Amino acid sequence: MDADVELYLRVWGSARDAAASATAEWATAAREPLAEAIARGAAADRSAEGFDAAFEEVAGLLPDGASPENIGLGEEHRLLRTTLRDFAERRLGPRAGEIHRGDLDVPDDVIRGVAELGLFGLSVPEQYGGTLGERPDHVAMLIGTEELARASLAAGGSLMTRPEILVRALLTAATEEQKQRWLPGIATGDLLVAVAVTEPDAGSDVAALRCRASRHESGGWSITGTKLWCTFAAKAHLLMILCRTGTVDSGHRGLSLFVAEKSSFAGHDFEVRQGHGGTLRGRAIPTLGYRGLHTFELALEDYRLPPEALIGEEGGGFYLQMEGFSTGRLQTAARAVGVMQAAVRDAVAYTRSRIVFGRPVAEHGLALLLEILRIERRVPRRVAQEPHRHGKIRRGRRHVVLALFLARRAVVRDAELVDGLHVIGAFGAIRFEEHVLVEMRQPVQLGRLGQRPVADGELDGDERDRVVFEDDHLQAVGKNPGHERSRLRQRS
Repeated sequence: MDADVELYLRVWGSARDAAASATAEWATAAREPLAEAIARGAAADRSAEGFDAAFEEVAGLLPDGASPENIGLGEEHRLLRTTLRDFAERRLGPRAGEIHRGDLDVPDDVIRGVAELGLFGLSVPEQYGGTLGERPDHVAMLIGTEELARASLAAGGSLMTRPEILVRALLTAATEEQKQRWLPGIATGDLLVAVAVTEPDAGSDVAALRCRASRHESGGWSITGTKLWCTFAAKAHLLMILCRTGTVDSGHRGLSLFVAEKSSFAGHDFEVRQGHGGTLRGRAIPTLGYRGLHTFELALEDYRLPPEALIGEEGGGFYLQMEGFSTGRLQTAARAVGVMQAAVRDAVAYTRSRIVFGRPVAEHGLALLLEILRIERRVPRRVAQEPHRHGKIRRGRRHVVLALFLARRAVVRDAELVDGLHVIGAFGAIRFEEHVLVEMRQPVQLGRLGQRPVADGELDGDERDRVVFEDDHLQAVGKNPGHERSRLRQRS
């Protein structure tokens, strides 16, 4: 058997096992017939490519318009979902099409609204102005990401991701002075964040990065190199940059993590010119989707940073970046669930209003299909919420990876069924720019690429068979079909 196929099947089996376990525990705690039926469906569903008949029982239990999304949630999380959905539907959803068609910036009032709701401060401890208590509330983070993505993946779904990645690194390795300098502003949304890791010749193979940070005679650092797919780089005040400080052959042990402060810019191009002549230039890369946040190519030439820009120890940047990416992957799964919610919601509305042969399309055998799609998105949601039980992403890392795999697989299947001839029909193609599902097609390509895993031994020796997905690189391939695809590799 081909190695790629074998790995795919092995990962799919692990994902299904995780789904069955997570939904079973959820159903036991919830004691709801619907949750129990979903758990039975997840346990019986062993196919990587089709629907299992067990989900028909679930579809039959759903009353018209009902949703099991709040089963098992406490009152605080239910209220959070209601509040965020109302905000997203009022402030974000009505503008999503305009942002996409005009390739516009995310409106400042949307960013400010997300900040006022406290979403940027979910992982920031209370002492630094956030809302983090004794243990992380990953469920709240997932709910926030789902609801924003449900309204607009491009303009809202990724807003929380980059702050979360940087905050995790700061809490792990930053000095108290660095925490005081940056965390309060991140929590209030006054300091927006972008992450610069991927390079033209280094995507999933993070250990091969070449962008170099060299010690300067002043005691600070000079950075020279190029970064790709740096989403939100113009608007961001803080750039989280992973650079090589060791020798060319030092691999992941030669990488260090920096935070570069900069002014915030609107639009698709920006330039920062320092007094000595060092520059940072950003150029937005035209993309099929994710247009609101814009993704940039960055060119740094002798760009100077002070000594205190280094986070943690020199040579320790790889591990800090990977720890942050675990949170990012968890949010990628939540974004996929949000997109599925929007797809099924709009497909249901369409099939009820579209008349064919004298009756609504929904009465032509599609009702069961749509109910199954509605159920399918519950499975990755349950797996994604598993790390909350462990309290730390690292202890729940396996569920982070498998939730991402399940969610990406499901969002691809939903897109093919909803936006294909199964439901929307020719209108999905004819009204491409006007249709409410306009944002769905492009990001779904990333999900399709996300089905291909990368075997990675980037962390502990006993985790070397662990399967991880490099989100930044998968996005890069999806945004530019000509970009070289990552190869399956095993690193020691």
